[in-house]
Amino acid sequence: MSEPTVVHANSREPSFADWMRGVQAQLEAALARNLPPGEAIPGRLHQAMRYASLDGGKRVRPLLVFAAGDLTDAARERLELAASAVELIHSYSLVHDDLPCMDDDVLRRGRPTCHVEYDEATALLVGDSLQSLAFELLAREDFGDGARQLEMVRLLARASGSCGMAGGQSIDLESVGKTLNQPELELMHALKTGALIRAAVILGALCGKPLSTTEREALDRFAKRAGLLFQVVDDILDCTASTATLGKTAGKDAAAEKPTYVSLLGLERARELAADLRAQALQALNLFGERSQRLVELTDFITRRKF
Repeated sequence: MSEPTVVHANSREPSFADWMRGVQAQLEAALARNLPPGEAIPGRLHQAMRYASLDGGKRVRPLLVFAAGDLTDAARERLELAASAVELIHSYSLVHDDLPCMDDDVLRRGRPTCHVEYDEATALLVGDSLQSLAFELLAREDFGDGARQLEMVRLLARASGSCGMAGGQSIDLESVGKTLNQPELELMHALKTGALIRAAVILGALCGKPLSTTEREALDRFAKRAGLLFQVVDDILDCTASTATLGKTAGKDAAAEKPTYVSLLGLERARELAADLRAQALQALNLFGERSQRLVELTDFITRRKF
């Protein structure tokens, strides 16, 4: 495979670091504005929803929404709603994943998990409420395009349910202590992690002008590769980074005897797989030229991240 074209930032554009901080700040403000106030009844639930969603995380999925929006000249107001919806789904999934009946973890984003800070019943309701709010945001009248909204709601719902994230988590739970081959592992993570990352990319593009069939297929190839890349890097970090760096319990997958790319392939081959997935993802973006600058930069950020 030939080396993908690397797009360099235009000198008039913000640096990637500045762009990323800007999107993260906009997303944080949007979430703070759209989440129910902590003092509104029921106060404990609303406070826990804000605890689980604000002041933390890399916000990779919202960043992908905004970066994909560059391909279609999408309005930032639409991107803000779509990015918020995706991040609320992601936050709900983390709250539920951390519950004792699931991954049973006590640390998330460097602080106690939601069920530890509050209680298990509240954490369960937090996840339910964040998921509902995500679809409420996508259905807002000020989005301005009913047919496009319907497509986006359908896409996010499928990525979140039994044919996406929830289904992948189910396979993950069933696979504890078992050995999966690489296709089985890829299917699990294409659902558990990749489906929501793919949805983030496509939702961002749907916020703007229509893509051609060829462009949509290329973007979908990128999104699928990027989703698997994210998970491979996650597996590598789980066995190489510290708890303090990750903000969550390091080494937990190995301790729980969960199948990972590292346990299947070994550390060096997992790193080689990550490099190959990066190359495939970037290759898919060549069609878009300079419009894909932020997606290229995000791909490298996902590959080289330390947390």
